[in-house]
Amino acid sequence: MIYGITLILLSVIAVPSLILSRKPNARELLEKVAPFQGWIGLIFCFFGIWGIIQAVLNMGWLTTVPIWWITLLAGSAVQAGLGFMLGYPLINKLFLSGNVSAQEKAERLRAKIAPQQGRLGLLGIIVGGWMIIASFMFAVA
Repeated sequence: MIYGITLILLSVIAVPSLILSRKPNARELLEKVAPFQGWIGLIFCFFGIWGIIQAVLNMGWLTTVPIWWITLLAGSAVQAGLGFMLGYPLINKLFLSGNVSAQEKAERLRAKIAPQQGRLGLLGIIVGGWMIIASFMFAVA
């Protein structure tokens, strides 16, 4: 359940235009979060990658709880993607500054994901909501 809630919050931070179009008074809250966006993205990118690794390591769940396994994998992939988009400047500064080829690869990945950030944010809200519901249905996590 916590995983779904945090995915929804990450999606809201990643796609502020969705929230601002419906709630114009949310601008102040989003401006308070903006200075920490890089760190938030870096942390969520790490946990998204960790979730993908966990899904791969727990392939046995496909036989017992396949819907939860797919949900975990999808949520982790969305989380890693949105986290990468938000944390890209910090990731570039902390981890990739000494390696030019890694910077180029990261920039190509960012260029592929950036046009899809709005859709990825919507998907994150949907998958996060489903994760909350699924956590009650399957009593996992």
